[in-house]
Amino acid sequence: MSLAPTPIPQTKPLPVLHGPWPSTAPWARYWPGPVRPASALTVAAVAGAAVIAALSLPLDRPGVGWLVTALAGLAAVILAGPISTQTGPPPLVVRPRYSPGPERIAWGTATLALIAVGTFRSAGWLFVLCLVVATLTGALALAGGRSMRSVFAAYTMPFLAAFRSLPWLSRGLSRINRPDGGAGVRIAATAGVSVVLLAAFGGLLASADSRFATALEHLVPDLGIGTVFRWVFVGGPASMIVGAAAFLRSAPPNLSRLDATEGRKVHRWEWAVPLGLLTLLFGAFVLVQATGQEPVRAFADEARQGFWQLSFVVGLTLLVLAGAARWAPRDKPADRLLIRVILGVLTGLTLVIAGTALHRITLYTDEYGLTRLRLLVFWCELWFVFVLLLILVAGRNLRAPWLPRVAIAAGVLALIGLAVANPDGVIAEHNLQPRDRPIDLVYLGNLSPDAVPALMDLPSDRRACVLREIKDDLTPGDWRSWNLGSARARTLINASGQTWCGQ
Repeated sequence: MSLAPTPIPQTKPLPVLHGPWPSTAPWARYWPGPVRPASALTVAAVAGAAVIAALSLPLDRPGVGWLVTALAGLAAVILAGPISTQTGPPPLVVRPRYSPGPERIAWGTATLALIAVGTFRSAGWLFVLCLVVATLTGALALAGGRSMRSVFAAYTMPFLAAFRSLPWLSRGLSRINRPDGGAGVRIAATAGVSVVLLAAFGGLLASADSRFATALEHLVPDLGIGTVFRWVFVGGPASMIVGAAAFLRSAPPNLSRLDATEGRKVHRWEWAVPLGLLTLLFGAFVLVQATGQEPVRAFADEARQGFWQLSFVVGLTLLVLAGAARWAPRDKPADRLLIRVILGVLTGLTLVIAGTALHRITLYTDEYGLTRLRLLVFWCELWFVFVLLLILVAGRNLRAPWLPRVAIAAGVLALIGLAVANPDGVIAEHNLQPRDRPIDLVYLGNLSPDAVPALMDLPSDRRACVLREIKDDLTPGDWRSWNLGSARARTLINASGQTWCGQ
């Protein structure tokens, strides 16, 4: 009987993936990456979402295709799922799982709501603004973030994940298409059989009914330059975006360390002196403003330029207050008292300046009419006022980890509220109110079809000339560019029997 020890079978460990960058990168401890290649379901879900984006996304206007693409991306991310912990002999490689709590679900819902604006409103400027904000809410839904530092880190991580997901997905694809057959052959066979069946029976059904044949022609893309452009320049970026979301869901970053550290502080006089002088400057401005105000017509140019400058002052002051909260020391009672006094007075004076800006915008708008930019600035000023009030509330305890998220959520709700209010319709209704100055028909003609319900109150001859300028936006496209605002405008115009100017 041999007494030699029985050799222990060696188990080949699963590779730990970190994307194209080494694990020694500065951010590796916050976001090491998944422990396994992408699963077959993840690869298929990302590819399916990219195909739907290439088929559905309208490139030149808002439309329901944006919402369809977003829902397809959401379904792909849900199907991707988190990567399980590596199994086998120790040491195990453990990664944090994606746990969509109520806060992240709320950010994801806000992202869908912002993208859905293109289904209900036809104003391109509003939809572009919603898309920009949706990138922030989507990043918070995937990566999280509580403090300003972690929110900024979370916003940059989807861009990094778009490139880190490429080797992760490619390794998952190589596992599917391994040379010994397996899942890759089965997937290819399934796809081939599906194509043959759809082509054979689709051709028979199309020849049996002309309406079905017409519908099938709209669904099946041709092989022209436009189709190639869509597959390359729409499907490609869409696969990277959805792949980045799946990568973040499979390997979420751990941003709690960023939230736990405050960073280096400066001496009290290094921040108190400049902010104290700024407080005196704001106090002098408020004192001068309290002496009286002339009618708007007496200083039209000053009023027009003044509210822009005051709006910039309020916005920059918010950055100054954020910097002071970040670098001002608060260990000693004197430091805490200094923060409360200087920042409290500065915030209060900034509220007065914001009120002055709102007053000037209101006076100038009543006199010269409402525009998109003036409405947007007015909405931003209201958000600034809300954030300043939050800062005053936070000054009581000098610690407010909830402040960045509440401020962002308030801005998102304000933008969604602006979309619900139909800004182009509000502008048209305001400018059609009786006033001493003539109606600017040229500007009304630059509005979107969302303004058509309000423009129906114009006299017939003027309405015909204004609607002629909006005529191009009223031209119905395919299903991808359908939205409720344009459809409602076309219905109103057809029901009124409106003729175009010059006919």
